[in-house]
Amino acid sequence: MLKRLMLGCVLAIFTVSAAFAGPTDDVKKTVDEVVRIVGDKESRTHEVKRRQALKKTISVIFDYSEMAKRSLGKHWVVRTPAEKKQFAELFATLLENSYAGKIESYNNEKIVYLKELLEDDGHAIVKSKVVTANRDEFSLDYHLAKQNGKWMVYDVVIEGVSLVSNYRSQFNKIITASGYEKLVKKLQSKNEELKAP
Repeated sequence: MLKRLMLGCVLAIFTVSAAFAGPTDDVKKTVDEVVRIVGDKESRTHEVKRRQALKKTISVIFDYSEMAKRSLGKHWVVRTPAEKKQFAELFATLLENSYAGKIESYNNEKIVYLKELLEDDGHAIVKSKVVTANRDEFSLDYHLAKQNGKWMVYDVVIEGVSLVSNYRSQFNKIITASGYEKLVKKLQSKNEELKAP
């Protein structure tokens, strides 16, 4: 399920309809740049530079700090400022490397936006569906918050399953069974695996 969640997040980055104003506008700016990078033939011969460019572009629409906080859940409160900073950085690297790796195998999947819900508290939900090359479909909803005049994604829900909740469940199991330091080591190890070639 986690792989499908990650794939959904990657697909969400790519094809965005301009039919909606608001949150989609900020996403579309990033989408256009990501598509440009992936489609650039010259960048394919410079894998490390391409991966860095993709990671930088992806980070524009994801609020990694908020996602890290929500993913750690109740364990966030008891962390020291230094631990919070370290965890947020590890979590951001995990998402960036995971997405960049999958983006490089992008295969013209499309997203159809169904509805955009703006809430009074500065939050929004963009409801959509992903259509794969095989014409399979699955739902994908962005959850965004407005920060400094810009919409930022803090969660993605695919087929009713929250990416943040999925991570929170995994992280809680590791911390409960083996402690917080074990989680940190696992994230460090995973990030090494996912590094650019």
